[in-house]
Amino acid sequence: MFKPRPKQAEVLAYRRGYMGVAAVPGSGKTATLSYLAAQLLAETDLAEGGEILIVTLVNSAVTNFARGVNEYVKGDGLLPGYGYRVRTLHGLANDIVRGKPSAAGLDDQFTIVDERESNAILADAVDAWTRRNPEAPDAYLAREFVDKGHYRTQKWAEILSETARNFIKQAKDDLLTPLAVGRMLDAYPGELLLAEICAEIYSDYDRALAYRGAVDFQDLIRLALKVLRDEPVYLATLQRKWVYILEDEAQDSSRLQEEILRALAGEGGNWVRVGDPNQAIFETFTTANPRYLREFISSAGVDGRELPNSGRSTRSIQRLANQLIAWSLEHPHQAIRERMPLSIPYIQPTPAGDPQPNPVDNPEAVVLYAEAYSATKEAMIVTESCKRWLAANPEGTAAILVARNTRGSEIVKFLRQAGLPYIENLNSTSSTRAVVGALARVLGYLADPKSAGKLAEVYRVWRRDDRDDPAAVAEIKAVADALRRIKTVEDLVAPRLSDWLEDVADEVDEEQHASLEAFRERVGAWLRAAEMPIDQLILTIAGDIFRDVGEIATAHMVALYLARLAQTHPLMRPPEFAAELYDIASNKRRFAGLSDDEGQFDPDAHKGKVTVTTLHKAKGLEWDRVYMISINNYDFPSAEANDSFIGEKWYIRDDLNLSAEALAQLAALKEGSVYREGRPSLNARIDYAAERLRLLYVGITRARKALTITWNTGRGSATEATPLLALRTWWEGERDKEMAREPQR
Repeated sequence: MFKPRPKQAEVLAYRRGYMGVAAVPGSGKTATLSYLAAQLLAETDLAEGGEILIVTLVNSAVTNFARGVNEYVKGDGLLPGYGYRVRTLHGLANDIVRGKPSAAGLDDQFTIVDERESNAILADAVDAWTRRNPEAPDAYLAREFVDKGHYRTQKWAEILSETARNFIKQAKDDLLTPLAVGRMLDAYPGELLLAEICAEIYSDYDRALAYRGAVDFQDLIRLALKVLRDEPVYLATLQRKWVYILEDEAQDSSRLQEEILRALAGEGGNWVRVGDPNQAIFETFTTANPRYLREFISSAGVDGRELPNSGRSTRSIQRLANQLIAWSLEHPHQAIRERMPLSIPYIQPTPAGDPQPNPVDNPEAVVLYAEAYSATKEAMIVTESCKRWLAANPEGTAAILVARNTRGSEIVKFLRQAGLPYIENLNSTSSTRAVVGALARVLGYLADPKSAGKLAEVYRVWRRDDRDDPAAVAEIKAVADALRRIKTVEDLVAPRLSDWLEDVADEVDEEQHASLEAFRERVGAWLRAAEMPIDQLILTIAGDIFRDVGEIATAHMVALYLARLAQTHPLMRPPEFAAELYDIASNKRRFAGLSDDEGQFDPDAHKGKVTVTTLHKAKGLEWDRVYMISINNYDFPSAEANDSFIGEKWYIRDDLNLSAEALAQLAALKEGSVYREGRPSLNARIDYAAERLRLLYVGITRARKALTITWNTGRGSATEATPLLALRTWWEGERDKEMAREPQR
């Protein structure tokens, strides 16, 4: 039975109207909202077909909500699953548009493209535009990169895709069609080059969607609002149907999402919004913003409430998180301070007699390292600490939280070498990455069959089953080094006048010679199969290099994935397929079917193991012990002069952030204002720094009993993140005060 805390009881006293709730991490907001839904179901005489609508952020939360509400309504003797509907915002938008597709200008059988297909369509549009405009990069590349082909083609295409994607998302959030953007460009008195480029790509992208009779996720939100605005009778029907609207994770709502729910609630309707603005850790350039929830809670006619009590962490960990809030409110950089990246309420412990009391406090379990470690040294220290802790706490849960997937992959290698049990909650697991990486190397060679270096990598793949034999490892390296020195690869793969294998006959033994003969035969077979459909090619390669059942199953999923990609991107060839797999193998990207569903991850199911995950994926989770690593001024910049910013590419002139500049040009079009190059890039630094403060806050509040924070120098130039320095200085001062208060012996 749910036993509410006093502040939860205040929320549960709600009966009608608008209410906004600011909830701290671990405050039980989802349980409170679920119980409120069950309570309203028990007390409300719903008309036939009437429902309580619960809206949340991700699919996994839909299941959790439904399970929670069902448990509570059973206690009231009601029928589980009846009288309420749980939807993600995109699921709700889909319901709305499906109900009146003609009002959205769509056919009854319209389809929705997922993120992967959307990106493929956009890539085609960008590719078409860059082919028509080969000189375009020169306007934005730094002078030293203008004449370098790699930067004028691949790097330019990458950054243009990212810029156009952000531009299109914002244009759709502003309800601007490609035609509307084009008209505004015609009327604008000055030149807005990036907006012109992105507008053309937007137009091509939109046409490609229309050709498929499809919409993307952003379209769903836009069109749902259009339907509600254009169809008042339909809107009134939905308002009668959904008597109450309960919204979770409201800090991640965009303006359009808020307008959809406001329309459904109506004037004098019933709408409850719960969220934590301090946990808005979406990536910069999404259309969501935590200020929408803050403004809602503080607006007239809204009953503002707080859920400040949390039993998740020790008081020391809570105090550290609260100090980060306090420091951010007095941030040394005025522009960041004005963004108010973190806000009150502060986290409070649970009251006496609470069913979820805070863990016993232990200030010694909070450690903030001052030392400037190399990335390798940091990984070694954290691994050794994990080893000691797991030995002492075999039933405990622990996590290493990283800012980037690539850093997580590096940490996994150290854990594996130390023999520590671990769980990866990254884009993909190490076993998956190994399979994908092997296939990527073979495809990479088939795309460039004259490359001796790539042939040497394929040989390593060919001998992958011998990688655990120390003697074989040395031999494989020696042979691969020899292959790398071949002047003409054909002399091995398809000898005519000269046979490399005969030339080195005196340097290899019979067993090595036989192995190289078999290797040459396989490579020749792969080259002959290179014109096969990509899925058949992958399965052919996989049959030759994999023996393990799990690896073969993964290879089959890779084949299916690339086959679907080929259908949506018919011009793709082995180089592009190889690049796709390289991205996945290096943990830069995830794709459906080859990784765990983070929504199903349960830390308590992995006691005695170390979870390696990103700070973003850690949101909503908790562990007994947490390590936060790489908290330096690269991953957590604060807009200082020596900070680096991921959005600013070294090959773009004047440190411009092209996404920020393109969005500013779009805003200038919409508002009829003046655009000044460079200023948006500086503002983007501020926004990013504010977001990283929230990410740091999320990491701290994942820890129940123990927290360790370290930083590294990266490639040698990174420094301790400014907020970490501030927290460490404060924490050391607090410890000194405690020691001063202790009685002298």
